[in-house]
Amino acid sequence: MTTRDLLTGLTGFTDIEAPLAELEQPPFEIPRTVPKLRHFLQAALALEFLTIPPYLTAMYTIRPEANREAWYALRAVVMEEMLHMTLVANMLNAVGGKPVVADPEFVTDYPAKLPYARERVPIALRNFGREAVKTGLWIERPERMEDLPGTGEEPDPRGWTSIGQFYATIREGLVRLAERHPDLFSGDLAHQIGPEDFYNSGGMAFPVTDLASALKAIEVIAEQGEGVPGSIYNPDERLFGQAREVAHYFRFMEIYEERRYGPLDTPASGPTGPAMPVDWAAAYRIDPEAKVSDYPKGSQVRAAAEQFNLVYARLLLLLDRSFNGEPKQLQAAVPVMLELRDLAWQLYANPHPDPAKAARGVHASATFEITRAELTAAAAELDAGVGAAALLAALS
Repeated sequence: MTTRDLLTGLTGFTDIEAPLAELEQPPFEIPRTVPKLRHFLQAALALEFLTIPPYLTAMYTIRPEANREAWYALRAVVMEEMLHMTLVANMLNAVGGKPVVADPEFVTDYPAKLPYARERVPIALRNFGREAVKTGLWIERPERMEDLPGTGEEPDPRGWTSIGQFYATIREGLVRLAERHPDLFSGDLAHQIGPEDFYNSGGMAFPVTDLASALKAIEVIAEQGEGVPGSIYNPDERLFGQAREVAHYFRFMEIYEERRYGPLDTPASGPTGPAMPVDWAAAYRIDPEAKVSDYPKGSQVRAAAEQFNLVYARLLLLLDRSFNGEPKQLQAAVPVMLELRDLAWQLYANPHPDPAKAARGVHASATFEITRAELTAAAAELDAGVGAAALLAALS
């Protein structure tokens, strides 16, 4: 299947009935003031983060020792989404903003609508399977030229049709504002995160201090997702001298088509290289709309789901602190994600408490829900040296 063939059918998700959670936002437009630019960068931070729990869920629900190639592909995408968050936070700090992560207003429940997306496509916590991979394909899909505004035109106020288009809008605002505000990039340099504080599978974190580095950050984010224009590859080889790798959209396409891209393949050709075996049945089946409230009070499943959300809150706090002047906190984020994986597996070991769902082979699962109570409790744990805080103490 070619990219064009698949793009025409990526909005037909039928497994979600719940209304989509979404963040409040003003109209989609080129940001013409510094406060509006900061707003759009905060929205970009939310957009990047909202993709991570669905991708983690797809990865965590793969049964042990199954689908290793798909597992590693998903892991690489998750790590690069963390890089994208870091680069957006660097941009926001550079223009005098304050990245907000540890706040219930930052994260929505799932299923969710991505900020400023034109289509109301449900981004849900789906187990590994074709629907989860189609979700990744929709999120990472390349720009459609027919949807791009002409020179001097505003983007469609209904929203973007690709993340690359969203970042192109932010890019235009940055360029215009830099011309009018010579001091645009006057944020605190101590809040910038560099390569020494971030481990990643591809690309590199770097400080944003001027327009050139901001535009480089946008290039990395957009092209790691949908590829260098006209290519299946990301920009890491050119920008960082790293190994040549396919971009996120094409990683998902390899899984979906069960075939690798060959060296001469293009976006139009689809993958024609070696087979990539995928066992679609080797995954824990879960309810993509699960909530903690679905599990009986006092049950072990309920306690496990609540503990997962507490550790998830810890991850949010680590990211928030790392983006706001404590960059070494970021080093603990990956171990916390491994802790989340282990807690998720504990949940998958249980059939869903609803007998009807259990009869269909549905398992209990993590819900990635956050309230102020979880954040307060997680902050107390971190300050007391629980979990990742202990690792940070050993690293310092």
